Amino acid sequence: MVQEPNERIILEMRHITKVFPGVIALDDVNLSVRAGEIHAICGENGAGKSTLMKVLSGVHPHGTYEGEIVYNGEEMKFAGIRDSEKTGIVIIHQELALIPTLSIAENMFLGNEIRNGMAIDWHETRKRALKYMAEVGLDESPDVLVKDIGVGKQQLVEIAKALAKDVHLLILDEPTSALNEEESAHLLNLMRKQRGRGVTMIMISHKLDEIAAVSDSVSVIRDGHTVGYMDAAQEPIDQDEIIRLMVGRPLANRFPEHTSHIGDIKFEVRDWWVHHPINLERWVCKGSTINVRAGEIVGLAGLMGAGRTELARSIFGRSYGLFESGQILIDGKPVSAPDVPEAIDAGIAYLSEDRKTLGLNLFDQIYQSIISAKPQKITHRGIMDLHEGIQVAEKYRTDLRIKAPSVTTGVSTLSGGNQQKVVLAKWMFTDPEVLILDEPTRGIDVGAKYEIYTFIQALADTGKAVVVISSELPELLGITDRIYTIFEGEVTGEVPTAQADQETLMRLMTASKQKQKQTA
Repeated sequence: MVQEPNERIILEMRHITKVFPGVIALDDVNLSVRAGEIHAICGENGAGKSTLMKVLSGVHPHGTYEGEIVYNGEEMKFAGIRDSEKTGIVIIHQELALIPTLSIAENMFLGNEIRNGMAIDWHETRKRALKYMAEVGLDESPDVLVKDIGVGKQQLVEIAKALAKDVHLLILDEPTSALNEEESAHLLNLMRKQRGRGVTMIMISHKLDEIAAVSDSVSVIRDGHTVGYMDAAQEPIDQDEIIRLMVGRPLANRFPEHTSHIGDIKFEVRDWWVHHPINLERWVCKGSTINVRAGEIVGLAGLMGAGRTELARSIFGRSYGLFESGQILIDGKPVSAPDVPEAIDAGIAYLSEDRKTLGLNLFDQIYQSIISAKPQKITHRGIMDLHEGIQVAEKYRTDLRIKAPSVTTGVSTLSGGNQQKVVLAKWMFTDPEVLILDEPTRGIDVGAKYEIYTFIQALADTGKAVVVISSELPELLGITDRIYTIFEGEVTGEVPTAQADQETLMRLMTASKQKQKQTA
């Protein structure tokens, strides 16, 4: 139950305007946050949410924006992020700012080292790390390297790091976007716990059910403007009203209506065996067999670590693990795809769950990203026709409604949802017969999700075979025709979506075939 916060205003952002070259990111935005509350900020991708928080935290320093920040009754003019942290304002970005090769303790106090004279006091560092790790429920050794723990635990490290800085106002940008349901529930409970201790929080999220569950108030931003405010103390948070404010119109159904036109089997994976890349005694794919028909959207459901991404990446040019045996067929013909270029040439495309690391080169412009997977399509007599590339990219920009001034805009300046659309355009440019989409809507707002669902369905309608991996079971139930479940690298079930529900899928996702037979 959402608690009623006190009425003292801890933060006011007044008439904030932020302009980038060719783009007005924020236009006269106002924000008011009460002490000790969880305040949610909602909006479509590109609405200005993250930009507003970067202004607040000093990432965009004073002088680069118009308006004023009043915190605890005083106007703040932060020259950088260190200035905001000195006042107790700490931001945790969607892309976690941890160094994988350092330990948990080293990451927690990086830039905030505990010293004994000129040297770092490692005994005290470990002692304090354990204190804050216990506070967030992180049961690990402080000496464990960050690369050796999962994303959910990495998020807890970031929060423990913030608590170690004596945080009073904690900003969380999409804190649960990469977490499974259990990890998300733990994080939300942790937020409630910190609220009870007097920490004020601002939460950016596209998961409206989570916002309704934990938020005391909600501000909605659309196209750089403040368009709405809700107070849970006055009435329950209305998810449909949030959507209406976000997109400027009611969205009666979160999944587009669609009638599938399914043909013959187009894509098959038979008896697919793959070892873990480091631990060769461990199988990440155990005799996996799946098929997808032309015009069909097939889902892969499984808990974190079940082997969904491992299966997808090993199919895509054996880009994960050590391949042992198995066969891929497209239109009934065996396909050899021992590396990524050959997989692309064979008509297989894979949209990674990690768009910033594996999906994009953040130094590229939009058109460069779109043509990057198959530049030979616009290469004539050994010369790449960049004019043609820009024209092609412009068509994708229009069709996918990518919010950018032009296709020469850098992809690093785009919101997460628009970056995802660029990655989708990149793979469509390769003319794939098989499209594997790994968490295609992670960290994307409900309006952009609807657009991507529509585009996925349109691709299937052209006769493509589409595979969708998602941690959100309602998403798989909303857009697929058939669903496979995976547990510990093994395909444990196959269910027509029309006959599936979350309970059925969860049962298949949490037990091996052998265990299912024993309990049947």
